[in-house]
Order: sequence, then structure tokens, then C-alpha cells
Amino acid sequence: MKLMFVGDLVGSPGRQAFARFATRYKAEKKVDVIIANAENAAAGRGLTPPLADELFAAGADALTLGDHTWDRKELIPYLDRERRVIRPANFPPSAPGRGYTLIETGHGPVLVINLIGRVFMAAQDCPFRTADEILKREDGRAQVIFVDMHCEATSEKIIMGRYLDGRVSAVAGTHTHVPTADECILPHGTGYITDAGMTGPKDSVLGREVEPVLHRFLTGMPTKFDIAKDDVRMEGVLFDIDDTTGRTTKIKRISERME
Repeated sequence: MKLMFVGDLVGSPGRQAFARFATRYKAEKKVDVIIANAENAAAGRGLTPPLADELFAAGADALTLGDHTWDRKELIPYLDRERRVIRPANFPPSAPGRGYTLIETGHGPVLVINLIGRVFMAAQDCPFRTADEILKREDGRAQVIFVDMHCEATSEKIIMGRYLDGRVSAVAGTHTHVPTADECILPHGTGYITDAGMTGPKDSVLGREVEPVLHRFLTGMPTKFDIAKDDVRMEGVLFDIDDTTGRTTKIKRISERME
């Protein structure tokens, strides 16, 4: 199985890049499954139902979220009815939606899990215990298991990869929008990267126009951060996974640039 995970989609430029390249990857049969983090898809903050539908039409099989999950209130009822969009599983149990989903593919089912970190972020339930609970509850339902670990601290992402090594097929970090060069296959067969990068305008500060961000740092004054427009790319990771063992056999970073 070739599974592509696409790093945080930011605004309209990110959605356009995803639509162009994800559609092409699927048409050319370069990938079997596409999962994308879409928590910044709606003008940089949150996701809306129409935009989720747009991303599914472009080739996404599942969408993960993060700390901007609740920024668009219209998404709340959608999360309860659309199983392909998941929010962090370690949000409080009473939160709308679900933290993992099972998607069917030509190579068998894939279990997709979304977790959020606690270091330098709002307090949530323990992601490690939450992962244990999901894996126990869903034991045997899918050989291929993918985890989006959405958090600020690189150490928290790395230790989650180590914690789940051999129990899931792949762990990819999101949230910081900067791709890391540490893609690897961990000792027990789990594919891992600390951050899958950003799908959106690279000539920016994490997808935002440079000048307003600079003004904020220099003055400390509240400033509106508009989405940038230039040097748009799709970034992510391609995992080759043995669908009989669930182990990653190859991992490769990808970066596709819009002309």
C-alpha cells in the first residue's frame, strides 16, 4: 500500500495545491490512500463542510484536524455525520465528532487516528493512554494504522513515535508547518517523521504574509495575519506499507511546487 500524508493545508493556496497534485497522484496511481491535515484549510483557521467536501472530491480519503478544530462552528454537526473527518481523539469524551476512523481501500481497511499534544498547548487528555485505548478497542480491525500527532514540541512527537513503534504503521507530526528531515523507519517497523510540512505558500511565515507578522513581533500590537500567496507547494510524506504485516518498508518526503 502506498499511503500519502499531506501536511497542514493552509487557506485557498493550500487547497489549490492539494487539488492539483492529489488528483494527479491518484490518477497516475502513485498512491492508494491520501490523508491530509485540514485544520487550517478555511482561511488559515479551521475547516468548513463545503471545503471538506472539496478536499474529498480532490482525492482525500480522510482528513485530520488539530487545535483549530472548533474555529468554524458550522463544522460541529458535520463532524457527527462525516466519519472521514476526525478531530484529536484525546479531546474530552463529550466533544462532538470522533478521534479515529476506519477507511476502506483496495488494499484493505486503514485505521486513521488523530492525537494532539499537551506541551505548550491547551490541556487535553493524555494522548499516550488514548492511543492505547483505541488500539485495544480496534484490535484486529485493520493491519495498516496511521497516526497524525498534532503538537508543538518535537520531543513529544518523537516519543509518541517511539511509544507506538511496532504497534502502528506510521506516525507523522503536524502543527508546526515546517518539514523536518528526520524521516525514518523505527526499529520495529513504524514509519516516522516529526513534521510533514505545510501545503500552502512557502514565501510566508507559516503560511501568513510576512509584514503583518513582523509588525506584531516588533510592536507587540494585535495584527491581522492574512494568508500569503507566493511559492505555493504541497508537502507531505509517502509511506510504502506492507499491508500483510502493517510495517512501513519505505518512507519519502515529497514537495510539489505550483508553477
